[in-house]
Amino acid sequence: VQLQACGGGLVQTGGSLRLSCVVSGLTFDAIAIGWFRQVPGKEREAVSCLSIYDGSTYFADTVKGRFTISSDNGMNTVYLQMNSLKPEDTAVYYCAAKSVILTAPLPISDKLYDYWGQGTQVTVSS
Repeated sequence: VQLQACGGGLVQTGGSLRLSCVVSGLTFDAIAIGWFRQVPGKEREAVSCLSIYDGSTYFADTVKGRFTISSDNGMNTVYLQMNSLKPEDTAVYYCAAKSVILTAPLPISDKLYDYWGQGTQVTVSS
């Protein structure tokens, strides 16, 4: 199983970035994908999650209305579109995947995800 995240960079306040996470080695339509972020000295936090299986989504309160999550099932790719970026969005962003348990709710805790990609740095300058 491999997850490859990319799309980070340096952007000014108010700018946009789109992160991509390409998944291989899993049945794509039976997984959940989570985007998490971490800054030094703080715990990793969930930003947004998506169940490819049923389309359910989660957004942290801090990003609601600014970030969207989507997928291209043909490309086994999940996107995190980040608009109206703020300096407090600066972090290393990680994507993670988990095979869906059909009776379980969308996983949000990073402890529930089994597979992780490398991080991609997002820096928002003020």
